[in-house]
Amino acid sequence: MSSGDRIRGAFIGLAIGDAAGWPSARHRSTLLAPWSRRLERELDAFAEEHRVTTLPVPFTLNQPVEPLAIGPSDDAEWLAWTALTIHDDRAEAFGRLAERSDLRVRISVRSALDNLAAGKRPPASGHDNPHFFDDAAAIRAVAFGAAGIDPRADASVTNAGDGVHAAAAMAAAVAELVAGGPMPSAVEAALAELPEDTAIGCMTRTALAAAREAGDPFAAVPALDAALLDHVYSYGVAAAQTVAAALALAEVSGGALGAAVSAAACLPSLADSAPALTGALTGAHTGHRALPEGWCATARTLAGCGIPDLAGTDLIDIAGGLA
Repeated sequence: MSSGDRIRGAFIGLAIGDAAGWPSARHRSTLLAPWSRRLERELDAFAEEHRVTTLPVPFTLNQPVEPLAIGPSDDAEWLAWTALTIHDDRAEAFGRLAERSDLRVRISVRSALDNLAAGKRPPASGHDNPHFFDDAAAIRAVAFGAAGIDPRADASVTNAGDGVHAAAAMAAAVAELVAGGPMPSAVEAALAELPEDTAIGCMTRTALAAAREAGDPFAAVPALDAALLDHVYSYGVAAAQTVAAALALAEVSGGALGAAVSAAACLPSLADSAPALTGALTGAHTGHRALPEGWCATARTLAGCGIPDLAGTDLIDIAGGLA
């Protein structure tokens, strides 16, 4: 298997995982008229007030239905943007985004763009940031790992601490897999970037132990829920949880994308990005040609729900260019 096929596998695997998580439909619904999302919120309030258990889901009402079809959303778009700008100075690349008002971004990215607009340079833009610990940079790090480039300069624009460690770990794991290494070696490469005295280092080792004891991805879901999630705060993209879950599920699945991504999607609190990170690891392990054809066809075209000018872009072409 060629490294190019593994790079395409990492990109499409991430997009498949992105599409598989329930938040994808919410992200893609931003392409519909704002009133449809307002009605959804009103239905949710009605259900709460009248103690109705039927939950509202995104809908169209006389609008195009294509945005709500299964497909990738913001994570795949940020991966594509990173690959397209990977050789640019990272502060300058993000600085161009700071001038735009049409983007939908993570809190860490929004804060970083505001910091850049105010004249703060990295690492201050990532450190002086209320969500410095999230996994936005870990998503982007898949491109850096595929290209064999250190992701820290990119990560420090939007993140610090666990957020930067997460990016380094994901890049190391992807680089090992693209080079043809087995999944256990990729996990070890990631662990080498995660100091044991950090939250992400501790939680990743805890997650790996729990998944190994469970024995398979689906069996590991309750164990990971108990080991990683406190359900106290709404931090569904905290890198210490999502990257830990992704590495654990990728390893215990033996690199099988279907089993690992499906299990990641069963962790609803982490479903915004853990399935995508899991898909990137397992896709890099199996390669693009081994991925389900139907999912590949569904996941390759970007919707533009986070970065509008990427609408219609073919992710496989971008991965091929990086390869």
